[in-house]
Amino acid sequence: MDIVFADDSLLILHKPPGLLAVPGRGADKQDCLSARVQALHPDALVVHRLDMATSGLMLMARGAHMQRALSALFEARQIDKTYVAIVDGLLAVDPLWQLIDLPVWADWEARPLRRVDPRGQSSQTRWRCVAQVDGPTPASRLELQPITGRSHQLRVHLQALGHPILGDALYAPPDIAAQAPRLLLHARDLAFVHPLTGARLAFTTAAGF
Repeated sequence: MDIVFADDSLLILHKPPGLLAVPGRGADKQDCLSARVQALHPDALVVHRLDMATSGLMLMARGAHMQRALSALFEARQIDKTYVAIVDGLLAVDPLWQLIDLPVWADWEARPLRRVDPRGQSSQTRWRCVAQVDGPTPASRLELQPITGRSHQLRVHLQALGHPILGDALYAPPDIAAQAPRLLLHARDLAFVHPLTGARLAFTTAAGF
């Protein structure tokens, strides 16, 4: 367990890929990042989640009061998050951000899958291509900033863009999913104003790809 930052109010953790953020259903899904943290810090509470296959920075509160304060920051979109991903296909490198604005809907007949659907929740993702990736097939490295925080939002939006993430066993065709041993999606940057001290905090962790 990699604790990036800790004080009396909150914890910043680096979640590895393949580890649940919170417990799942069944005895075999109880090992997770939140349980490991709570074994050391019993007052630690979940504020947000990362998909099991996603690596990167995750924030936990210490105590219910701080959980409410941090949750309010998420709801007010005052926590800045940047992800990196490698996706199928070549995109033009461009410093300007573009916007995906597509509603995401829970596909109840194919759970846990989600899909773009006009009945879904409003969902927005900012993205830009920062590099084209050398490899056996054309690929691009993207930076992603979710404006909303829907489950599987980044994966669904990139699938809808026509550039699914390499290694995505849920949303990429089998040949693209097989191009990486894991989902190439990483929560790299996290920044916000500490609710208690008022200090601006900013953290970053390098992707393992």
